[in-house]
Amino acid sequence: MQKLFMPAQLRYWSMVNAAALMYLVQPSLLAQKSDGQPVVQSVSNVGTNAAAFLQIGIGARASAMGGAYVALADDGTAMYWNPAGISRLGKVEAVFTYSDWLVDTRHAYAGIVFPLGTVASIGAHFTSFGMPEQPVRTIGQEEGTGETYSAGDLALGVTFAYNFTDRFSIGFGAKYINQRIWHTSAHGFALDIGALYRTQWEGLNMGFSLTNFGTNMQLSGRDLLNAVDPDKNNSGVENINVNYSTSEFPLPLVFRFGVSQHVDIMTDDQRLTVSADVLHPSNNVESINVGMEFALYKTIDFRAGYESLFDQDRINGLTLGFGVHTALFSGLATYFDYAYADWGVFNSVQRLSLRMTF
Repeated sequence: MQKLFMPAQLRYWSMVNAAALMYLVQPSLLAQKSDGQPVVQSVSNVGTNAAAFLQIGIGARASAMGGAYVALADDGTAMYWNPAGISRLGKVEAVFTYSDWLVDTRHAYAGIVFPLGTVASIGAHFTSFGMPEQPVRTIGQEEGTGETYSAGDLALGVTFAYNFTDRFSIGFGAKYINQRIWHTSAHGFALDIGALYRTQWEGLNMGFSLTNFGTNMQLSGRDLLNAVDPDKNNSGVENINVNYSTSEFPLPLVFRFGVSQHVDIMTDDQRLTVSADVLHPSNNVESINVGMEFALYKTIDFRAGYESLFDQDRINGLTLGFGVHTALFSGLATYFDYAYADWGVFNSVQRLSLRMTF
């Protein structure tokens, strides 16, 4: 059998997933004093989790506001940010979002929410993340065999949210996760939980969410099959088929707590919203996201934000965007949103989202 360069391919896909988080280099474990003595430095857990694509923010509106969205979460993308957010949607809502992510990868999301009367809602969503096909290379055919392989991730989920009172809501989500590289794949399951509280202060909301609490993931498949000579010093059985066993990796658990404040400016036709989220991920340091939105005549919104404050190793930061609302016939309304995010040496990421309510 031909010996494939699967370790290199696996390393490539690890890099692509790391690009999903945009932290490709971790701080060194050791440094040296001037006298040559080692000094232990603090490090994060970047690169220690599977399914890094689960931490790519969903929706152009939230992204334009720096990802400070856990206390807003009032549309179909709330199934990602805070499951409780779909509880107060009075109409059926469908949402689609797409972005050309970094390192030639693509990220897409689709979701739909159905209200259950005035006290609850249920929704379903689909997320995909992948890259273009790559050439297969083997020993002796380093330029390629003529075959190609692909790699991609997906998540399928359902969400339920309930209004306990006119101020307090809670939501739960469950999802199936799959990562694949050619004929090798890993799968897992995760749960999300979130809550929203509308305080007695006019326009002030608070929210929290805990996402991606689930199983470990481990790659398996026929691409891990290889031929090994168990005793190179003696003749006999030259090759025995063996399966490489990969390590298990946990999912990227993320806790978010946030606040948001709406302020009407002079009239109801002009509203300013400010928000801030505190993030505690299992695979990185704590950070803060902040954002703001200025709504004009309930038709166009202008947004700005900043991501990953207090993360000294961040390469992302400024975010900008806008949204346009249009009311159509028979109660149909559309919301088009655009977001720009600066990623330093990786240039930028632009997102497009379309929401429709029925």
